[in-house]
Amino acid sequence: MAELALSREFLDGYDKLEKRVRKLVKATISKFGEHTFAGLHLEKLENAVDPNVRTIRIDRFWRGVILKPDQGDVYCMLAVLPHDEAIRYARGRRFTVNQALGVLEVRNEVALNQVRPALEETARKMPDRLFAHIGDADLRRLGIDDDLMPLVRLLTEEAHLMALERILPAAQRDALIALASGMSVDEALAEIGRLLVSDRPPRQVDAGDLVAAMERTPGEIAFVSGSEELAWILEHPFTAWRVFLHPAQRKIAYRESYSGPVQVTGGAGTGKTVTALHRAKHLAAHGNGPILVTTFTKTLAATLAQQLDLLVDDPGLREKITVTHVDKLANSIATADQGRPIKIIGPTEEAATWAAASAHARLNHRPAFLRWEWDQIVLGQDIRDERTYLSCDRRGRGGRLSADERRRVWLAIEAFTGELRRSGYHTHRQVAEAAARIMAATPVKPYRHVIVDEAQDLHPAQWRLLRAVVEPGPDDIFLVGDPHQRIYDNRVSLTSLGIAVRGRSHRLKLNYRTTQEILTWAVRVLGLDPVPSLTGEPDSLTGYHSTLHGQRPAVARFGDKHTELAALSTQVQEWINDGVEPHAIGVTARTSQLAGRVSDALRSAGIDSIPLAATDASPRSVRVGSMHRMKGLEFRCVAVVGLNHDVLPSPSAVTPAEEDGTTHRQDLQRERCLLFVACTRARDSLYVSYHGDPSAFLPR
Repeated sequence: MAELALSREFLDGYDKLEKRVRKLVKATISKFGEHTFAGLHLEKLENAVDPNVRTIRIDRFWRGVILKPDQGDVYCMLAVLPHDEAIRYARGRRFTVNQALGVLEVRNEVALNQVRPALEETARKMPDRLFAHIGDADLRRLGIDDDLMPLVRLLTEEAHLMALERILPAAQRDALIALASGMSVDEALAEIGRLLVSDRPPRQVDAGDLVAAMERTPGEIAFVSGSEELAWILEHPFTAWRVFLHPAQRKIAYRESYSGPVQVTGGAGTGKTVTALHRAKHLAAHGNGPILVTTFTKTLAATLAQQLDLLVDDPGLREKITVTHVDKLANSIATADQGRPIKIIGPTEEAATWAAASAHARLNHRPAFLRWEWDQIVLGQDIRDERTYLSCDRRGRGGRLSADERRRVWLAIEAFTGELRRSGYHTHRQVAEAAARIMAATPVKPYRHVIVDEAQDLHPAQWRLLRAVVEPGPDDIFLVGDPHQRIYDNRVSLTSLGIAVRGRSHRLKLNYRTTQEILTWAVRVLGLDPVPSLTGEPDSLTGYHSTLHGQRPAVARFGDKHTELAALSTQVQEWINDGVEPHAIGVTARTSQLAGRVSDALRSAGIDSIPLAATDASPRSVRVGSMHRMKGLEFRCVAVVGLNHDVLPSPSAVTPAEEDGTTHRQDLQRERCLLFVACTRARDSLYVSYHGDPSAFLPR
């Protein structure tokens, strides 16, 4: 029986095709539902470097490229391209099996042959070779095959290796880059081992069995179970792309069991969230209790729920998984305990209450200082009395407080909390703290497993709640996050909260979403200040990269905001005209007010838009919202507008340096992280604009 597989490259390209062409492609490959490709006229090309590659007619202009191994009856759709481009692709690519890992590899044989003369000429002039210190036997251990070995021996410097990055087989390229960076052969072998689906390479690798290699490469090749699954994938290509797993992610997500809490970190686009969702699927299938999937906002929780609905199609398994944001979880626990709804104070009322409390205590500090002190020090450390506060460690705060100043701060905090009690209102942090105490005293925990997305943005009180809703033990907590995307000033030490991840931490380095051109630009936004991890050590983006390539980000300056918004509307319309579906376009600004003006401008230009926070997104509408709302989302094209010097960093979000120098620097870094998050939501194109003087965060 014929079996269909789709490459990730095909699905990515299919998403970008015009609707008319997608319809033709769908009609062509949907014939797989009849379990055969007979009659579709697969064409074997003359002078092709790989006899297993065929082409298939879509129409007079478009052709599909298919890998048809000799073994079995598997057809893998590789790409759909214009006729001449498809012929060049089919004739120039060769598919092989990596001899160290057993995974499927693809190399651009024609391109490699074209660069060989230049490398030979350079090698004649420069006697020193990049890998002269590595023997052939060790290179073969790393999967470097005999066909590529002569070219590897010609390399004289690392820059030449990087120039070949896009045309080398991925696993062999990674092995060579590891060696060039100074790793030993064993270290390089461990580095490429992250590409494996299982913990170990296969004992024997059959160089001719391409089907087995495809099965070992689920991050790049997806086997389709039947016509229903095929129809769904072709209907939702962008969504389907998001739930594919790379082998490095699969190893983490589908490990049978962990002895305790697990931490997965990595830069934007490295697949942390999809790894967490697959972990939830695995635990639902093999665990023995209810699972909580949670994060810090309602919008993100809704997105996680939608993705899980797509990923877990068995209703029985899906019922085991509860998806909710942590504030809602805390509220439900506190409400059940008190027997009445919990009232949450709004931001305007909270600010006014802090101002009154500050005046009551006759403090010189701004109300924002008091709020931070209470939120991060008092609630963060679960301080319940003045005596404890007077002696507590205020690490992370630059301004020293005398004993008298601390007493007056405590007086203001008591005035604030007293007013909340009188009015019957609470803050979300208070509710989380109360819910944590309730759960800590509850002998039977409501969940067997807890999975946390965007872990870096949770408050210590929220972490205490999550620690309390699950019994400590194997597979209790699985958290994913990136301290470089911390957009709220919540700093925690997981160990101090009873969440020890030492020995169970994993780091993902390869970005699967964003092109290297966008990534390079966005990383420069972050600046040079160190970023503390969830375990307290400095975190680095060393090794963080993408193998995807595309256009550099476009940065545009305008004389006034009206011209800037008009140009934005033109850019969005150009993306739509180029075949980008509106829902795959995201537009963001620093504030909700500016995002509202963006929506008005798009509407005036005849372009429908909906808020980023909307849970019922329409495929015909562009998504628009503030930078904070961009967290956890991704789009083919992203526009970031209004990046003026007086907008980012936001004056209201930055503590004055004269008040607290340490907090001032932390606030600036958080604003940098916010822009980094917004820019790295882009998959293919990033457009950035401002009017007047630019933000100091924009790379020069």
